Amino acid sequence: MREISVLKVRDLIAELCIKANKTLPCSVMEKISEYSKKETNSVAFSVLNDIALNVEAARELDIPICQDTGMTVIFLKIGQEVHFTDGNLYEAVNNGVRKGYTDGLLRKSVVSDPLFRINTDDNTPAVIHTEITDGDMVEITVAPKGFGSENMSKIFMLTPAHGRQGVIDAVIETVKSAGSNPCPPMVIGVGIGGDFEQCAYLAKKALCRDGNIRNDNKYYKELEAELLERINGLDIGPQGFGGDTTALYVNIETAPTHIAGLPVAINVGCHVTRHITATI
Repeated sequence: MREISVLKVRDLIAELCIKANKTLPCSVMEKISEYSKKETNSVAFSVLNDIALNVEAARELDIPICQDTGMTVIFLKIGQEVHFTDGNLYEAVNNGVRKGYTDGLLRKSVVSDPLFRINTDDNTPAVIHTEITDGDMVEITVAPKGFGSENMSKIFMLTPAHGRQGVIDAVIETVKSAGSNPCPPMVIGVGIGGDFEQCAYLAKKALCRDGNIRNDNKYYKELEAELLERINGLDIGPQGFGGDTTALYVNIETAPTHIAGLPVAINVGCHVTRHITATI
């Protein structure tokens, strides 16, 4: 059994909250650069270059890439041989978010109740997902999620008869209705299977996969490629000005489901799809 102080978790999450909001994952930047080189629409080409300049300016000035520093989503992979000390783990996670958003001067966007709308003034509570794994390590992923793109996300409770085409139609419908609202080029996370809430979790998890890593199942790898091609044929383009680059990549995650169901969730990410991972 390995003992880990929750204070160490707190401090690491605070650090990751700041870093995640000021730097984009390498794969996102690589895709922006890749698509700008082959973009045929002059306005879209200009917008992609502006996006790259904005990311570079944020790095040089040490400020957030986007003013919407998001609601903090935390993925915890906890080895079953870990024993936490010095307090409650979830309290430590939220204390880390509180510290990161306060010390990092990040915008605090969380309200304590969905209808009363009173700001918590520290961006807590975070949305926390916990997975128990083998070993004695703790992997922490911090994914700040802005709501310009989050609001464009959808869940479809399809039937098995809808099949592959039904999944494709659901994704394309979601992207079409989103249009310019999620600040394209987008990153699209798709969750297929499970039940109502699990497919949404899978879609959010999919957004955190490196954009250069395709699904290890050939069938879903090909579906990711087909969806990306179809999305980029919609002519929405960067910031909605038209062009060949509506999405940077599509990631699919799947889970077993019920014989009567085919749940599909589409979690839309903007071009500032932020996530960062570290291990204790």
